Amino acid sequence: MLRWLSHMVDFFLALAGFAIVTLVFCNASLRGFAGFDLAWSLEVTSFLLLWSTFIGCAAAIARGAHMRVTEIVENLLPVHLQRVLSIGIDVIITCLLISLIYTGYNISIHTWAQKTTVLYWPVGLLYASMPVGMLLTLIFHLFNMVFDIRNPVVPHSTHSDGGEALL
Repeated sequence: MLRWLSHMVDFFLALAGFAIVTLVFCNASLRGFAGFDLAWSLEVTSFLLLWSTFIGCAAAIARGAHMRVTEIVENLLPVHLQRVLSIGIDVIITCLLISLIYTGYNISIHTWAQKTTVLYWPVGLLYASMPVGMLLTLIFHLFNMVFDIRNPVVPHSTHSDGGEALL
């Protein structure tokens, strides 16, 4: 189920990226060659950029691609404390994601009645990108957290690829 969800996220991001590039290119070309632009394309592009940003966060978490610096912790703490610290950080991230979902939901609900200037779409739809993206991020983060708890990792410094699960 998570693999299917990850593929759907990737498909959305590829489609949104293509649409953003196409809209910006066409709008810039029209402005340069024909002397006018499509006002609605700016709103659509901003919606797609914001949604892509938050859903892209979920895609990065699904791949474990978010940046982390482990060299200091690996050199200062023993392995068993590194695991405790890692689990603590995962719990803090979980709390932060839940907070962002709650806050984003409230912002979206409170701005739903407002309309955009050209397309008259609900402004709350723009802000809904945060709770939706953070919910997807939370789903992938919880899976990764449970996987990390069940499968201890050898320190990164012993492997060129960033660590391997112990068997």
